[in-house]
Parts: sequence; structure tokens; C-alpha cells
Amino acid sequence: MPASSNKSRRHRKSVMQPTIADVALEAQVSAITVSRVINSTGAVRPATRERVEAAIDKVGYVRNMLAGSLASASSRFIAVIVPSLSNIVFIEVISGLQSEFEKQGYQILLANTDYNLDRECQLVRTFLGWSPSAVVITGLRHNAACQRILEEWDGPIAEIMELGDAIDLNIGLDHQAAGRRMARYLLEKKHRNIVYVAAQIEQDYRAGLRYEGHKAELEAVGLKAPLLDMDQLGQFETGARSLDIVLADYPDATAIHFANDDLATGALLLAQRQGIRVPETIAIAGFNGLPIGQHVTPPLTTIISPRQTIGRATAEQVIARIEGRHLQNNQTDVGFEMSIGDSA
Repeated sequence: MPASSNKSRRHRKSVMQPTIADVALEAQVSAITVSRVINSTGAVRPATRERVEAAIDKVGYVRNMLAGSLASASSRFIAVIVPSLSNIVFIEVISGLQSEFEKQGYQILLANTDYNLDRECQLVRTFLGWSPSAVVITGLRHNAACQRILEEWDGPIAEIMELGDAIDLNIGLDHQAAGRRMARYLLEKKHRNIVYVAAQIEQDYRAGLRYEGHKAELEAVGLKAPLLDMDQLGQFETGARSLDIVLADYPDATAIHFANDDLATGALLLAQRQGIRVPETIAIAGFNGLPIGQHVTPPLTTIISPRQTIGRATAEQVIARIEGRHLQNNQTDVGFEMSIGDSA
């Protein structure tokens, strides 16, 4: 639900940042010992080091990399953390962010997590140590240490690509609603045996949210909602391989709802090579609205996620927060759009 005012839960907490003294107190060691662990200097017993590292995570301590008079200043860069730099979805989001930030004299410092929440935490800790003006991070799910660090930091934070209970700003779309919308379309086309295909759904959990919506829509009319979760993230080859599996393991299936357009396009390309008729033998639908989906035969039925809009809207709200301007809502639903092709 959209927030009703410019205040978010992170602005109702103390802005005092955890210090080395806080870590030392939590770990029951001296501040010198904590400093040795942080700077990797001097001999520290392994058990003590583990205790200090656990205390660092618990209190949410972030090392400030700016020394002397710079320590109280913010830089003119925005930290941007995404799951992948090879996926066009995130590249388009970054493009939207960069175009708006550069207009205001800000540059982005970019990193990718490879869908690994522990790596995300390391990146957050590193970036915050350089006192960015703001942080843009993909998704709302972080490990406990990362969540604590973000909540303790007092700069603007935008969590993007999905909607939910955010630390500060939230810009994205309702993935469960998107899953329901595509499932409902397939049901309207008289399909009753629909397989949902994803890839590493535990890591790509927004695909899991879409499956939840898909499943709810099918179960509401008394249908099963089988899930095929492939072991590699969504590439064309994975989509092609999944089509073979569906045809072999789900012989009654008449439609496949793919978690993304990469998977769906890979399946369409294989179907074309093997002479499998789409949608007559099997209907194929995707998610994201990538350009390639409209250049395959038949054109892909999909849901368009407004990636550049997410980037631009995020940048505009982050700049407003930095400048202290009022925001009516902390949450922005950018919505989505059905694109009906000939594949389903």
C-alpha cells in the first residue's frame, strides 16, 4: 500500500550510526581489537575475529572510508546495486537512472550481486563506507545483516522493481498481479493445462512472486499449477531445454507461462527449428516485454514491465529526497501492460 506521507519508517529512528565502540561493547573486546579486525592488522585470535565480525553484523557497523574533513560530507555519486549486468532488463533500468542523475550532476557507482544476497551485503557495506548521496538497490529482500545496515544508514534509499514494505523509497510493480493477469489471459484462451517455467526461482524470487499469482488464479478455478524450475538462470538455451522437458513430462500441457522473455524466446526458437506449431501444439507466454520477443516467429505474448520508467521515477524521487523536497508518497506503482502476440 502507498505510504500516506513523506515520512517513512527509517526517518522515525535515530540517525546515530553505529561506531567501533558499539562493536567493541557488543563483542566484549577492546576498540583496538575491533580496529585490528576491520583493518586486517595485527594478530587476532580466530575465535575473537569471529566474535567481532558477528558484532559488526549485529550492530550494523559500516566503516567510513572518507578521512579527516571529508568524513562528514557526501560524495556526488549514487550507489546502484542490481542482480545482473548482462540482463537487458536491468541495463534499461540503469539507463533511466543514469539519464536523470546526470542531469542533476550525479554519477552512479554500479555493481551487480549475481543474485547473491551475501554479495549484496558486502557491496552495501563497501559503498556506504564511501558516503554516497543515496543508494538504489534492487528488490526488498536482503539478508539480516544487510537489512540492519540499510535501516541504520540515514541517507536516501530506493528499493526498486517490486512493491512492498520498504525502508525508504519504493518504486516498482506488483509481480503477483502480473502473474495473475497472464494466467487469466491463458484461461480466457481456454487453456486448462498450463505449466509455469522459471529458472532458479529461489534466487530470482520476483519470478516466484509471479508464480504465486499464476497459481492463485489457476487454483481459483480448480486447476493445478505445475512448476518447472530450471537449474540455470533464464537464458535462451535454458528456455529451449525446458520446452523439451515440458513436452516430455507434461504431455497434456497446452500452454507454458514462462517467468521471463529470455526463457520464452529460447523455447520459441527451438519450436521453430523442430517444426513445433505455436500456439496450436503449445502456447507460449513470457514476461518483461523485451524487444527480441517481437522479432521471433510468432511474436511473443508477454507482459511489459516499464524498466526505463522505473529508472527515471527512481532518480527523480531520490533527487527530491536529497534536496529535502516533499514527496507525497514513498511508494510508486509503475504498473505493467499486456502485449498480445501470436504465441498464445
